[in-house]
Amino acid sequence: MKTMELVFLLIFFSVTHSVRHSLTYLLTASSGLQTFPEFVAVSMIDEVQVGYCDSNSKRAEPKQDWVEKLVKDYPLHSEWHTDSCVSNYLILKANIAELKQHFNQTGGVHILQVMAGCEWDDETKEVIGFVQFGYDGEDFLVFDLKTLTWIASQPQAVIIKHKKDSDKAGSIFIKNVVTNICPQGLKMSLDYGKSSLLRTELPSVFLLQKTPSFPVSCFATGFYPDRADMFWRKDGEELHEERGEILPNHDGSFQMSVDLNVSSVTPDDWKKYECVFHLSRVKDDIINKLDKAVIRSNWEILTDMTIPIIAVVALAVILIAAAGFMFYKKKKAPDNISELSEQLNPEA
Repeated sequence: MKTMELVFLLIFFSVTHSVRHSLTYLLTASSGLQTFPEFVAVSMIDEVQVGYCDSNSKRAEPKQDWVEKLVKDYPLHSEWHTDSCVSNYLILKANIAELKQHFNQTGGVHILQVMAGCEWDDETKEVIGFVQFGYDGEDFLVFDLKTLTWIASQPQAVIIKHKKDSDKAGSIFIKNVVTNICPQGLKMSLDYGKSSLLRTELPSVFLLQKTPSFPVSCFATGFYPDRADMFWRKDGEELHEERGEILPNHDGSFQMSVDLNVSSVTPDDWKKYECVFHLSRVKDDIINKLDKAVIRSNWEILTDMTIPIIAVVALAVILIAAAGFMFYKKKKAPDNISELSEQLNPEA
C-alpha cells in the first residue's frame, strides 16, 4: 500500500484554524503537460497555503514564518519531509501510469489528484480524517474510515479498490495517520502559529443598495477567521434569506454578505429589521439596524465622484488638445533657416 505513504507529509504541513482546525493536503500528478511540474504538493488551511513542494525543486518549502521556525527547531524534520516529498512524487508518477493502462490511454493530458487530511475540533475534540482520489477531474476512490475499505466512484476503480481493500495493514496505517498523527501535528503547530492562526479580527459592516429597487445588502469585510455567520432578523426572529459565500480578501481576511428584499417592507416596519454578524468565539455580535440614513448606494457614490471625474475628463481634454496643437505646430514649422526668413520677411 505504498501510495498511502503520501499522507506522511501531513505532519510537515500541519496547521490550525479556529474552533474546528482543518488541514487539507493536496497532491497533483500530471502526464502530458510540458510547462507544469509532473508533481505538485500543496498544504492548505481553509484558504491559507502553508507548505509546498514539486518535482522540479524536490524540496519541501514552508510558506509561513512560523513553519520556518518549527523546521529550525527540528532540523531533522526538514530533511525527512523532503525525502517524503520525493518518494510521493515517484509513487504518484507510477500510479498515473497504472491508471492510464486501466483507462486504455496512450496520450494526451491526464491528472491524478489526492486530497488527504483531518479536521479537529478543539472544543469537542472530535476528529475527522479523509483521503480521496480523483482522476481527470472526476471522483475515483474514497477511503471509508469506519469500514477501512475503499469506495469506487468509477468502474475502472473497482479493480484498484479490491487491491487496496486486501491490504488490511495499509488501511489501519492510513486511519492512524489521518485520525491520530495528523491531529497531533495540528496541536503542535498551534504553539508555533497561534499569533496568526488564532487571531481574531472584527469586520467593518456596511449596508449597501445599488438602487432603491434593489435589495439591501449587509456586507462585512476584514474579519478573521472565516468561522462566521450573518443574517437578517425581524423583531428578534431570524429570517432565512439567502447568504453569500465567505470569500477571501487579498490580505488574508474574509468577507461575506446577505441580502434583504425591502420592496414589500413598509416605512414603519424598517425599524423592526436588523443585520446580525457573528464571529466564532466572540461574545458580542455586530448589529446594524435597517436605516435608510446609513445605506450606501450607487447613486451617492456617483454623486461623490462627479466632480473628480469631471476634473479628470477636463484634464484629459486639455492634454489631448495640447498634444494636437503641438503636433499641428510641428507640422507647420519651417524646415530650414531660409524658409523661416521668407516667412518673417515675405516681401524681402
